[in-house]
Amino acid sequence: MIFVILLLLFLTPCISGTFVVNVTQASYQAEENQNITLEWTFSTRRDTSLRSISTFCELHTESRPYVLFHLHQGIESPESQDPQFAGRVQWDKDVLTEGRLTLHVSRLRTSDSGFYVCDILVRHDGSNSRRCWLNVTAAEELEPQRPTERPQLEILIWVIFGLLPLGVVLNISYACIALIIYNRRTHNAAIQMESSSEKQTIRTYLRLNLSIK
Repeated sequence: MIFVILLLLFLTPCISGTFVVNVTQASYQAEENQNITLEWTFSTRRDTSLRSISTFCELHTESRPYVLFHLHQGIESPESQDPQFAGRVQWDKDVLTEGRLTLHVSRLRTSDSGFYVCDILVRHDGSNSRRCWLNVTAAEELEPQRPTERPQLEILIWVIFGLLPLGVVLNISYACIALIIYNRRTHNAAIQMESSSEKQTIRTYLRLNLSIK
């Protein structure tokens, strides 16, 4: 089937001159494990149907090409897709008849770097292709972000709130100690007053007895 679609793409020289394919962006830069959207635009007519559109997209690297996406007469052919992209490529069906081929590639890998070429064929209109460049950078190669003062501020806040309960506990302890001391002093004073009163009563009694005698 791939051979047939390639024939359809390249054996239409008489009409391909009027059929235009472009890329919305010539190069892309992304980080490993991120998602990205690659987009091609092509000329269409109002009566262009989905079944009249076929596409064949590949990633070209130094080692070999990889099949990224294959659409035959409006029907996706996942069996043609390279295992490297299995389950990681989605396309927008609704905008294809409007002349936009959008491929969403998820969970990028550094091995996804290279030239992406899409051959687009619209039956009765022609075929053409364009390519774009994608560079996927490994996470450890990215420039580390500068530390901000926010963590230091958060630490200071936690220290302040951590010391507040300690201060409350100390204040309560001081209040309890002061209350105990006050109670002891009051109790001792009461005992001394009772003792002085008893002594005064005894003295008064003795004086009375002596005067009677």
